[in-house]
Order: sequence, then structure tokens, then C-alpha cells
Amino acid sequence: MMNSLDLVKMSFGNLRRRKLRTFLTMLGVVIGTSSIILMLSLGFAMDASFQESLQQMGSLNVIEVRRGGGYSMEQTSKRSPEVRLDDAAVASFRKISGVEAVMPVKNAYLRVIEGKMVGDVNVIGLDPALMEAFDFEVEQGRLLMAGDKEAMVFGKQVAFNFRNPRLQNDPREGFYSSTYVVGGTGSKEGPEPKPPVNLLSDKLQITTDMGYGERRRSEAEGDDDYIPPSPVKIKGVGILKENHGEETYSAYMNITTLEKIQEEERKARHLPRSSQNSEDKYNVIKVKVADIQQVQSIQEQIGQMGYQPHSLTEMLESVNKQFRVIQAILGGIGAVSLLVAAIGITNTMIMSIYERTREIGVIKVLGANLRDIKKMFLLEAGIIGISGGIIGVCCSSLISLGLNMAAARFMSQGMAGATKISVIPMGLVLSAVAFSTLVGLIAGYSPANRAMKLSALDAIRTE
Repeated sequence: MMNSLDLVKMSFGNLRRRKLRTFLTMLGVVIGTSSIILMLSLGFAMDASFQESLQQMGSLNVIEVRRGGGYSMEQTSKRSPEVRLDDAAVASFRKISGVEAVMPVKNAYLRVIEGKMVGDVNVIGLDPALMEAFDFEVEQGRLLMAGDKEAMVFGKQVAFNFRNPRLQNDPREGFYSSTYVVGGTGSKEGPEPKPPVNLLSDKLQITTDMGYGERRRSEAEGDDDYIPPSPVKIKGVGILKENHGEETYSAYMNITTLEKIQEEERKARHLPRSSQNSEDKYNVIKVKVADIQQVQSIQEQIGQMGYQPHSLTEMLESVNKQFRVIQAILGGIGAVSLLVAAIGITNTMIMSIYERTREIGVIKVLGANLRDIKKMFLLEAGIIGISGGIIGVCCSSLISLGLNMAAARFMSQGMAGATKISVIPMGLVLSAVAFSTLVGLIAGYSPANRAMKLSALDAIRTE
């Protein structure tokens, strides 16, 4: 019986004696492994790029709950008319296992005033203590604190919405037309444009009168006994980091302050107080889930309660299904090359048996175990598989790096950033090496069995 070290030495020696054949066989494995890795890396890159885009739109752990249809047609038909977005709903959501935080939200479209400049802004009222829990981040200043009343945090693009409505007077319409200041985030070719107002240092006011600064004084004093409430002084305390979600274009303030402003507007218009038994107290309730894996199950629970939940993970799951199909197709294309390589390994092992028939017979006569003969051929096939897999990983990594560098150079011409078009995760690397080794062993199994079953005497007589 041969020991393991002797088997390894003999296997490497046999492969070295037939260098060209071994090289060509291994080259097929290298090409097959590289093809699979590169094809799948394109799918992984598309998936990563889409997830990055979704994360810029908002957190994947947040569920937005609105009043409306149920989670399914059956639930919609059974939904109770008493379901509302109120404090009771907030309390019920907090009791769900896996929920990290619940934040009720109110929306209002208000006018922010700075001297002669005005800006119409989507103002969102929330609990300042929950801003950090819901992943709000500031670029300048700070987030709202629990004690802030007349304070606001602005999205980065809000400052560019301000204009001077009195620059042009149109007497035919009886109001002053608007001239907007065009702004943006700039590009690599030029400096970032300066906004017309400084939301952190300028003196600001806020009002529900969306015609403030545009109507004539006689009109501002109102028809139908409507006198707009006086503007409320506010102070900007922070500018949020820019993303592709609503945060970039909205302003945030304490929900209790926003409710007071809305109440003053209601009184000015002589509207009856809203009935808490018929209307929602909040426009939307946001639910933060601790584990992203639980988002879908918690969303289903909320839907079963009669609400209409929505999260970015819905879109992510839908697109992931498409990506899985794409990756299967791309992986299948690469697998064809590895199948050809497996045929090459089988052919190499069979040819090796024919050439080494006498050698196999001598080894058997000298007392080698039949299992050792089988192990030797399997080991040779495995060495070809694992070596080709490792070299294939190295080659595919270099090609992936080149593709990403070329893409970055191409996409940076006129774009602020570049996205990788090839992503090779470590799991793919390990799987590719393991798969190529397995292919080698499977391809060498039949020839190894054939070598093991050769008659020693017949083998010795073979020339």
C-alpha cells in the first residue's frame, strides 16, 4: 500500500512528463472558470448598482404605512372602516416584534420667506428625537433636538427653490410673476453654484399663505374674511446630506409646531375642527425594522391589519428575481466552457491510461492497492481542476479590474461618479475553485475506475 506523499509525488511527476498536454488541458479549465466568474460578476455588479441606487432613495429597512386598501384583495374587502393613521396605530406598530422605531409624519406645503425672497417647500413634521434612528445625516449644522420648536432642517436643494417674486410685475394679472433662480449640485468641470439664500444664517419666516409676497396688499387682506396668519419666525439649524430621496428637496420641523401652524390656518379660514373619529391624524407612519430580512414579514403583518404598507424592498425583491434569471443565463454560458474543459480532462486521463498501461501493471505486481491506482488518477485530475480554477480566478480578477478601470475612465467624462460593471465577491471565488476541482474529479472518475480494473498480467504484456 502506498502512502499519501508517494501518491502526490507520482501524480505531479506524471503531469510534468506530459507538460504540453497538461498545459492545454488546464487551459480549458482556466478559460471555463474565468468565463463563469466574469459572466456572474456582471450580474453581481448590476445587483449592487441597483441596491446602491435604492439606498440613495431611502432606507431599505423603513416601511411607509398609509391608509388605504389592504395587503391583498381579500384583506381589502375585510378592512374595517375604523382603521386610521393615529396614535393607536403608532402604538400597535410598536408592539410588532422586530420593529425598532415608529415615527408618525405630517406633511404641509408652506412658503419660507427670507427678506424679498420666497421659496415654496414641502415641510415634513416629525418627532425630532427619532431623526437619528431613521438615518438622517447632516452635511452642515445639526439635526433637530427634542427641545427645538421654531427650528428647521433643510434638504440640500431647498435653498435653490428661492426666488424674488417682485422682479417682474404683470399688471394684467394683478400679481407679480415669479422668476426662479436656477441651481444644482454642479459638476466636476465647474464650482458648485451659490444658492440665493443661506438657510443657516439668514433670518427666515414660514407661512401657510402661498401667495405671500406676490399679491397686492388689498388682495392679501383677503376675500371672504380670510386674513392669512402672520408668518412665524424660524431658524435653520442643519442641512441634510444629499441623496435621491425626498430628504434633498424637503424641510423638517417639530411635528407639534407644524400642527400649531396648521391650526392657525384652520382658524383663519373658519374651518371646523377635524373629527378624530373620521380623519387620519398623520399623513404617513414610518416603521423602522431592525433586521432587513424581517421587512417583508412585518410588512405583511401591517397589511393584514388593514393598512397599506410600502417599502423599497418590494422593488428590490422584484428586480432581484430578474437578476437571478440573468445570472443563471450568464452562468450557463460560462458553464459551457467548463463542460468542454471537463471533456478535455477525461480525454487526457484516458490517453494517460493507454500510455501507462505497462506502468500500471508493474505497480500492481509490486503490491500497490487497487484503491491507490484509483486515487492516483483522481489526484491527477483534481490537480488539473484546482490549478486551472486558481489560475482562472487570477485571470478573471485582472480582467475585472481592467473592465472597471476602463468603465471609470469612460463614465467620468461628464459624470460625477462611476459605477463598477464587474463585481467578484469572495464567495464566488471560493465557489469557482471548488467547482473546478469537482469538475476535475468527476471527469477523472471514469478513467480512474478503468485503470483500477486493468488486469496486471495483461498490462505487463502490453507494449
